[in-house]
Amino acid sequence: MREFGYRRAEDVPGAVALLDSDPQARYLAGGTNLVDLMKTGVERPGRLVDIRGLPLDRVEQVPGGGVRIGATVTNSDLAAHPLIRTRYPALAQAVLAGASGQLRNMATVGGNLLQRTRCAYFADATGPCNKRTPGSGCPALRGENRNHAVLGASSHCVAVHPSDMAVALAALDGMVHYETAQGPGEMPLGWFYLPVRDTPHRETALPPGALITGVSLPPAAVAARSRYRKVRERASYAFAVGSVAAALDVRDGVVREVRMAYGAVASRPWRARAAERVLTGAPADAESFAAAADAELASARPLSQNGFKVTLMRNLTVAVLSELAEEATR
Repeated sequence: MREFGYRRAEDVPGAVALLDSDPQARYLAGGTNLVDLMKTGVERPGRLVDIRGLPLDRVEQVPGGGVRIGATVTNSDLAAHPLIRTRYPALAQAVLAGASGQLRNMATVGGNLLQRTRCAYFADATGPCNKRTPGSGCPALRGENRNHAVLGASSHCVAVHPSDMAVALAALDGMVHYETAQGPGEMPLGWFYLPVRDTPHRETALPPGALITGVSLPPAAVAARSRYRKVRERASYAFAVGSVAAALDVRDGVVREVRMAYGAVASRPWRARAAERVLTGAPADAESFAAAADAELASARPLSQNGFKVTLMRNLTVAVLSELAEEATR
C-alpha cells in the first residue's frame, strides 16, 4: 500500500470541499471494500477523507410516510431498525444476507452502494481489465466467468455488481441523495448505476466529488409484503450467484402490483420491468410467475460457464413470488 494523506471531515460542506480541491482523494466511511482494494493496489487514493463522524447516521420517517436512511448508517443498524423491518422487510433481509456480522457492523449504506465488483480479473492489478484500465480488455469473456453477467453486459465487461442491499433498493424505488460543491442533488436508483456499454470504468452517474448523504424510500403499501432471496455457493459470507427482491400485492387471486429486481446477473441491480408488466393483472400462480421470468430473461446472453443462471433465476423468481402470493392469502 502506498502512502496517502488523511483528513477527518467536520461537516458535509467541508468534506465536499476537500474532494473538490483534490481529485485524488476518496471518501472513507467503514472502509470494508476501499481499504481491501488499496491493499491490492486496485485503488490508489492520494488522500482519504473520513466521513464517519458526519451527522448522517439516522433512519427517519419523512412526511408522507416514507423513510430516509443516512449514508453512514451501518448495515447492522439498518437491518435492525423497526421501520425497515416492518415496512420494507426485503431491505432488511438483503442487508442480513450480505457479508458477516462484523463487516455489517462497519459497512455503511453509502459505501455499500459504491462497492466495486468482486470479479477476480478486476481484483488482479497485474492483469488487464477494462473496468480498472480502460482499453486493456476483458479476460472474463473467454476465461473464468461462472459468476458473471447474463443480462445487460457488453463485449467490454461482463462483471456483476456485488451489492445485496442495492437490489432491494432498486425493487423498492430507492432515491439516492448527494451533495456537491454546487449544492444538493438526488436521483432514482435506476439512474444511479450506468449501463456498462463501452465505458465499464464509469459505474455511477454521481457528479465528480459528490458525497452520498442518504437514500430515501417512498411510502408503498406493497413494500410491506416483500422478500429478498439469495442463492450463494456456501451458507454464509458469500456473494450472490443470483438473487431476487420482490414485493407483491394480490387481491382476489390477481396481481394488482408487483415490484422486482434481480441481483448478481448484471453490472448493476437489474429492475425486472418486463416481468412486472407481464404480471400486473395476471393470475397470481406459478404459471404466471414463470411467464414473467421468461419475459425478463428473454434477453439473457449467457457466457461459456454461466448458462445455469438463466434457469436459476427463473426458478428463484417463481419460488419467491409463490411464497409472497401464499402469504397474501393468510
